[in-house]
Amino acid sequence: MRSAREIAFRLRQELVNAWFLAVPPVLEPHVTESISGPLVGLPDLSLFVHDLTSLEPLAEEIVAHRFRLLGLPLTDLGPRIAWRKDFIHGKETGTEYFRQIPYLDFQRAGDHKIVWELNRHQHLVALAQAFLLTGRPEFLDEIPSQLESWLEANPFQRGINWCSALEVAFRALSWIWVLHLVGAHLDASFRKRWITSLYQHGLHIETNLSVYFSPNTHLLGEAVVLHGLGTLLPSLPRAHRWRELGSRLTLEQIQQQVRDDGSHFEQSSYYHLYAHDLFLFHSLIAQDAPVWYRERLGKMADFLGALVSDEGILPMLGDEDGGRVFHPYGDRRRFWNPQRVRESKVPPSRWFPNAGIAVLRSESLHVIVQTNPFGAGTAGHSHAGALSVVAFHKGAEALIDPGTCTYSDPVVRERFRATAAHNTIAIQGTEQASPQGPFRWAELPVVELLHHRLNADCEVIDAVCRYRGFTHRRRVILREPGILVVVDRVNGPPGEWTVEQRWLCGEAFRAEGFSSDPAAFVEPAERSLAYGSSIPAERRVARRSGALPAVLVAMFDFSGHATIQTVSCYGDSILIEHEGGAVHATENGPPEVF
Repeated sequence: MRSAREIAFRLRQELVNAWFLAVPPVLEPHVTESISGPLVGLPDLSLFVHDLTSLEPLAEEIVAHRFRLLGLPLTDLGPRIAWRKDFIHGKETGTEYFRQIPYLDFQRAGDHKIVWELNRHQHLVALAQAFLLTGRPEFLDEIPSQLESWLEANPFQRGINWCSALEVAFRALSWIWVLHLVGAHLDASFRKRWITSLYQHGLHIETNLSVYFSPNTHLLGEAVVLHGLGTLLPSLPRAHRWRELGSRLTLEQIQQQVRDDGSHFEQSSYYHLYAHDLFLFHSLIAQDAPVWYRERLGKMADFLGALVSDEGILPMLGDEDGGRVFHPYGDRRRFWNPQRVRESKVPPSRWFPNAGIAVLRSESLHVIVQTNPFGAGTAGHSHAGALSVVAFHKGAEALIDPGTCTYSDPVVRERFRATAAHNTIAIQGTEQASPQGPFRWAELPVVELLHHRLNADCEVIDAVCRYRGFTHRRRVILREPGILVVVDRVNGPPGEWTVEQRWLCGEAFRAEGFSSDPAAFVEPAERSLAYGSSIPAERRVARRSGALPAVLVAMFDFSGHATIQTVSCYGDSILIEHEGGAVHATENGPPEVF
C-alpha cells in the first residue's frame, strides 16, 4: 500500500509533467550563448576507449548509419534514422505523451532496450572522440545532423524516449561529453536549440526521479547525471538545485546500495560494474565528496578486482543488460580491466560475507562460489544459481555462467536465469525460487555458509541451500597443483528423484581432466556474451536417479595428473581416490588430502 508521502510525490510528478507538456520550458538567449564547451570541472577523458585503433572504423560506420548495439549484428538503419523504432523486430511507436506509450508491451512497442540503447547517444561521443583524434570533418558534421533529426522526432515529453528517466539521464550524460569535447566547434544557432533540450532533459530527470518506482541503479544514474548537469553547467536556471539534490541522492545511494564488503545489493557482477562507473563519475566531478564516499568506492573496486580474471574477464553473475556508462563497444566481459600487471605471488583468496561470494585462488585456478546469488528485495536482476561455481584457468574461462540474452522474451528470459542453466544441482525441474515476471523472484531459498577455509594448501567452501523440501549441501575443495573437487549431497522427500550436477564449459575447460561420479554426458547448451544474442556452448551433466540422499562428485584436474578412480561413501564420509592421491571428506570436518 502506498504511503501518503508517495502519493503526494507521484501526484506532483504528474502535475509538473502535464505543465511541461502544455508549456515546454525554454532558455533565455544569454544562457545558451554562454555555453559552448569545454566544460570546467570535467576530467580529460576525451579518448576513454579500450582500443584507439578501432575508433576511426567505428566512426566511419556511425556516419554511414551502421550501428553496433548490445550483442546485435552490425545493422544498417538507412539514410534517415527512425529513433523510436525497434529495428530488429520492426515495431515503432508514435509521439504521444510519454505516459501513454506502452513501452513494456513487446507486441506494440518491441524490445524497448533496443530502442533505448541507440537513443543513449553514446555513439555521438565516439564521433566526437574520433574527430579529435583524426580531424576528419565528416565525424564532426554528423553530430548536429543526427541531433537535429532526433530533436524533430522526439519532442519534449513525447514518445518512447522520454518514458524512462534513467534513459533520459544516459542521453544527457552523452550530450555533456559531446558538448565538452566538440561543443565549441558546433554552429551557435544549432547549439542554442540543443542546449535548450539538454535543459529540458534536466527538468525531466528532476521531476521523474525513481524514488519509489525503481530506487536502485535507476535512481543512482538519474542522481549522478542531475548533479553533473548542475555542476558542469552552472549557468542553467536550476543548476544549484540539481547539484545539491543530485549530490544528496548519490551519497544516500552509495550507502544503501553498496554493502560493507564492497558488493552491490543487486547481486549482479555487471550491475556492480555499472553502479561503480556511475559512482566513479560522480567522484571525478564532486570535489566535495567526503572521504568515506571514496573509501566505499574503493571497496567496490576491490570487490571487482577479486572477481576479474588475470586476463581481465569479468564473470557474468546475474543479469548483464549490455549497456555501459562510458564507451559501450567491445567485449562486455572486458569492460572492467584495470590493466594490472600480475604479481609474482598468487592474489589472496577472499570471502565476501554480504555478497555470499567466495573467491578461491591457486597458482593456476581462480574459482568463484556463489553461496547466495539472490539480491535485495525481489532480486530482480538475480539468477537462480545458489551454490554455483565459476572458474578460470590461467585467466581464461573454464566454468561459466550463461549470461542473460534478453528481458523481453519470457521463454528465453527464464531459460537463461533458471537453476538448470547454472553450475549447480538441478532436481527434476525444481527451481530454487519462483519467478514472478521478468524482474521478480518469490519463495527464495534459505542458504547458509557452514564452513570456509581460505589461504591454505587445501581451500574449502562448505554451504547448504534449502528449497521446496530439498536440502543441497555442496563442498568445494581447491588444492594444488590445480585440482578442483566438488561434492554434492542432496536430501529430500521420499520417492524417486532425478538429480543432476551441471557444468557449463568455457574455452579453458579440459575434457581430459574432468571426471565425475556418476559419469557425465555432454549436451548442447548456449551462452550470451551480450544482450540480444546467444552462441552455442557445451554442458557436462552427471545424473543420478533414485531415492534420496544422493551424492555426486566432480573433479576438475588442470594439472594434467588426476582423474577419479573410485568414490566410496560410508554414511557421512566420502573417499575420493584419484591418480594423484586421495581426498577424504566428512560431513562436519575439514577434508583430508593425501
